[in-house]
Amino acid sequence: MTVVIDLSARRQDLLVKRAYRNWGARFGEDFGAETCLSGLSLQTLTFLAQGREKGTFYIYDLIMTLRGMGSGFEFADLSAKNKMDVIDQYLFILDRIRFECMKRLGWIESYPGEDYTLVEIVLQFEQVAPGLQAEIPRLSSGHPGYDEYRGLSTFDREAFVRKLIPKALKAIQDL
Repeated sequence: MTVVIDLSARRQDLLVKRAYRNWGARFGEDFGAETCLSGLSLQTLTFLAQGREKGTFYIYDLIMTLRGMGSGFEFADLSAKNKMDVIDQYLFILDRIRFECMKRLGWIESYPGEDYTLVEIVLQFEQVAPGLQAEIPRLSSGHPGYDEYRGLSTFDREAFVRKLIPKALKAIQDL
């Protein structure tokens, strides 16, 4: 009997496995093509949300490997344009990570892009990011600042949510 192998799917599987190799070693969790931010452990999410050098590496590594730019160790060797592309994607993903923290704290109800996998965000960045960047997270009606938030313009609502990030990072570490 003949077995048909989908080579593009197999290549994609191998690419994703390679892209998450350092994540698995560092965080001791299983990651794959279907990994969404909501599926990350609190420990992993908290580490990545800090936006510090080591956390940055893991996100750079994921982006660069999926994009065929090498590993995160090779970031310094990228062209200026490729560095900017990686940084743009990194900042976009970092926002989603921090919004996921706020969601777990009960501060926001939802955020743009929460249904995408990390692999989809990276590989479809040019298609999905512009629309998602135009949206803002919905603050939870139970948040103490909700009445103020509700009275703000769309532009000011985004600023309001972003000002919560430092408090959210502190609160998520205390969990």
